[in-house]
Amino acid sequence: MRIRLPRRAALSLPFATLAAPGLAQSFPQRNITIIVPSAPGGTLDALARYFGQAMAPLLGRSVVVENVGGAGGLIGMQRAARAEADGHTLVFGNMGVMAVAHVLNPNAGFDPRRELAPISMVADVPMVLAASPRGQIRDLQGLLDHIRRNGDKATFGTAGSGTTSHLAPGYLLHLAGLKATLVSYRGAGPAMTDLAAGTVDAVIDQTVTMIPAHRGGTAVALAVSAPQRISQLPDVPSFAEAGLPGFDLVIWNAFAAPAATPAPVIARLAEAIEGAQQDPVLQGRLRDLASTALAPAARGPEALRQRIAADIAKWTEIIGASGLNRE
Repeated sequence: MRIRLPRRAALSLPFATLAAPGLAQSFPQRNITIIVPSAPGGTLDALARYFGQAMAPLLGRSVVVENVGGAGGLIGMQRAARAEADGHTLVFGNMGVMAVAHVLNPNAGFDPRRELAPISMVADVPMVLAASPRGQIRDLQGLLDHIRRNGDKATFGTAGSGTTSHLAPGYLLHLAGLKATLVSYRGAGPAMTDLAAGTVDAVIDQTVTMIPAHRGGTAVALAVSAPQRISQLPDVPSFAEAGLPGFDLVIWNAFAAPAATPAPVIARLAEAIEGAQQDPVLQGRLRDLASTALAPAARGPEALRQRIAADIAKWTEIIGASGLNRE
């Protein structure tokens, strides 16, 4: 017997064939917890809450977000990996914490390829470079000139070592042949607070964080990593337009569970996540944040497993060639 979601979410998915129907039918037996490996207020936190709200009615249980920041997301990832493998604890991460962090921290005792059961990728999100509104920087070239003049006194706030907002400025500085100081916080929220206050010069984070900050005047967006300008920030050039065409980071975001989670439960969760993506409210939120959904066949458990492995290989090469490191 196949588990059926409500009519509006019933889907025929390549990854949702359920074995052991009794187990799938009895799941979930209690509320679902989504561990977000960062502080409240950042991209992962916002996306996890949006998806949790859309998944709850499909699963028939409340979905609660638990923020576990620290060590660039590794503390939260380790907690999720060591949780009971029954599907009631998930983790919501991205390219940084699910792949690149392992390259930057190979001895941290966490390998996503062994310790996670991939469920689904849910969103590709561009990155935005922004400067503090307290300073005088108003475009990419102005920021690069500021870094040339000030060197290590120029600062980027990041959500922590190994996160995408740590990787991005390191990669930008490599492409520009410059050096600056990366200041690590326990999540994007605190980094954005210090950007608004002028404590750091710049932050690079996903549009989920940056669009409202730019519109609200707490950050000045300088460039977006999409191939062209996005309609949500029509006054902000792409990196190619702004003079740095090599910077093309777009970040995938995804759900996973502890590695030993039974396959029927993973399939049930994947189906619920897929159903949530059909929710008009969630679709509108993602559209407002310039997020792009992948084709269904490209976002299930096996696709995510392959993406994690491919990005670990890709960024091992990039980090080795560029000299990027944890600091």
